Amino acid sequence: MNNKIEIQNIVKNFGETCAADNISLTFEQGKIYGLLGRNGAGKSTLLNILSNRILADSGTVTIDGEKVIDGSQALDKIFIMSDATYYPLEMKVSEAIKWTKQFYSAFDEEYANSLIEMFELKTNKRIKELSTGFTTIFKTIIALSVNTPYIFLDEPTLGLDANNRELFHKIIIEKYSATNCSIIISTHLIEEISGIIEEVVIMKKGKLIRDESAQELLAKSYSVTGKASDVDEYITDKNVIGSENLSALKTAYILDANQDNIPDTLTYKHLELQKLFVLLTNS
Repeated sequence: MNNKIEIQNIVKNFGETCAADNISLTFEQGKIYGLLGRNGAGKSTLLNILSNRILADSGTVTIDGEKVIDGSQALDKIFIMSDATYYPLEMKVSEAIKWTKQFYSAFDEEYANSLIEMFELKTNKRIKELSTGFTTIFKTIIALSVNTPYIFLDEPTLGLDANNRELFHKIIIEKYSATNCSIIISTHLIEEISGIIEEVVIMKKGKLIRDESAQELLAKSYSVTGKASDVDEYITDKNVIGSENLSALKTAYILDANQDNIPDTLTYKHLELQKLFVLLTNS
């Protein structure tokens, strides 16, 4: 059996707003994905459809070949850390850990406790008493400890300080290396995760606009800078996704082209993922 999540022709409308516009993509097991998009791009809608929290208007989702709507076994293979906290707010962190173990047979309490110690999370606090950062930490610890083959993290660095963000990235790499799970990070904050994701999925206004290897995507995106006339001549047959002018100089941003035959009059460099994301998702 091929271990993967397959999303085929998913459509979801909320009134006149199309939050998922015929989305088809695959999440394979054993990869780290970046599910990227601006606020309102449709990322959370897609995650809610994957977890069967909301139903698509049309299309199918299968996990390891089983439709998620047909039974619980498929859903047992995924865990989604969302922006909402589904535990009773009066519950203490220690109680939440205990109850999670009852529902997820593979829950690794020892591993969860090690993360609690690393992040210095106070387990005697009630969930409602946690700050934004520690609420994120609490939900992330749960997500990484349930040991499902597919883990979705929705804005997993929300409210984290610089030290805890760095620790989060370290733990993600260690978890992925040790278990061969798939980790899908949904965020609109690109710069910090650009160094750890292998595959890039970009959504814009409910549409899927990119789904490919991060390395390959960045390899074919670049900028050229020089006199405006020289830049204009070079880009006549290129896929230009943006440009900027500063006095007599011009910078053009190019995608889906090799860097052969760039004239000496122009300076070029590869784009970073965040800059490419901004260019692709601007209105």
